[in-house]
Amino acid sequence: MSEKPIYFDNNDSTAMIEPVFAAMKPYFMEQYGNPASLHQYGLDAEEAVNDARATLTGLIGAQSDELLFTGSATESNNLALFGLTQAAPKNKHHLITSKVEHHAVLNVMKRLVKEGFEVTFLDVDKEGFVDPDDLKKAIRPETLLASIVHGNHVIGTIQDIKALGEVCRENGVLFHTDAAQSFTKVPIDVNDIPVDLISINAHKMHGPKGVGALYVRKGVRFDRLMEGGPQENNRRPGTENVPAIVGMEEAAKIGCANRDKDNAYMIEIRDRLIEKLLEIPHTHLNGPRGDKRMPSNANITFLYIEGEAILMHLSMRGVYVSSGSACSSIALAPSNVLTAIGLVHEEAHGSIRFSFSKLNSLDEVEPAVEHVKQVVDQLRAMSAFIPAEHSEKEGAGKTFYKKKKSEF
Repeated sequence: MSEKPIYFDNNDSTAMIEPVFAAMKPYFMEQYGNPASLHQYGLDAEEAVNDARATLTGLIGAQSDELLFTGSATESNNLALFGLTQAAPKNKHHLITSKVEHHAVLNVMKRLVKEGFEVTFLDVDKEGFVDPDDLKKAIRPETLLASIVHGNHVIGTIQDIKALGEVCRENGVLFHTDAAQSFTKVPIDVNDIPVDLISINAHKMHGPKGVGALYVRKGVRFDRLMEGGPQENNRRPGTENVPAIVGMEEAAKIGCANRDKDNAYMIEIRDRLIEKLLEIPHTHLNGPRGDKRMPSNANITFLYIEGEAILMHLSMRGVYVSSGSACSSIALAPSNVLTAIGLVHEEAHGSIRFSFSKLNSLDEVEPAVEHVKQVVDQLRAMSAFIPAEHSEKEGAGKTFYKKKKSEF
């Protein structure tokens, strides 16, 4: 086991940094009032929430009343999609998304199909990109909304949401993007990008878990999903989580202020790791290279072995990674993202996601790679999948597996 654990799973969650915790602490023990209360403690809490709202909207060029706080990016996605469809005219019953979305979007879309909506699931290319022309062709007179993820949670693809948003705007279609992975790492300016709704959260950017936000462009109508009080401009009832909201504000300020420096550092770690891992026989990189890839993401397929086995063996050695998203890891199902870019199920099951933050070190790359090499050698020696004629040949395996039917 590594003397100190190597945490390469930052796309699932990041460690909170000290300035964020320091900003939150007073709102647990001292300024603990309810923002809805009219006494001074309540007014102080309300001011903290409003200040955080102003900070976050300022970072994306929005107005303060265009953002509401939620419990997660998953809730933000649900609120955006269910809220819009509930408020939609009856003749707007068609939705568009992609096959590489997070399950917080995909599963909402599948439920909406059961409720009578029509959904088009767009194909992507081998690097995970949605073609704006495909989006344009999918739009109909009855199309209400398109929802396309910004920074992909599995393979790191950064979609051109400006081009996609322009297609939607030109055709009178609302555009939503899940920016949980990309917020603070990739600049977003709603005055430049024609996007109507954006989902974000805090725990991917060194903030607390259990808090997110939804940007809604002024004039966009949607119904609230829960009943209760008038919080969040009567759009999301329930007492606001003041400490978490303050922590989200602090994390976002720090992340955006240090974006260029932090990204350059993560890219150096990412690219060095990719280079070293691809020296292992029968491996390939999933997703794009260069500036079209999230700085925090590397996704590698190791042919002929199971990703879950790799993950568990690495965990025993103190190297923490993911076999996809946390959701797919729990379900032990092949990632929808990897099958959408053309990987057969066995390849998808043999894929590992390594994800980084500014808290990682370049010194962690070499020992992590060495552990991976040892684990891969050990598992391949026991594998029933690797053909004998391929055991010593570079790059084999692409034609060994049979394609299985996609879930779409």
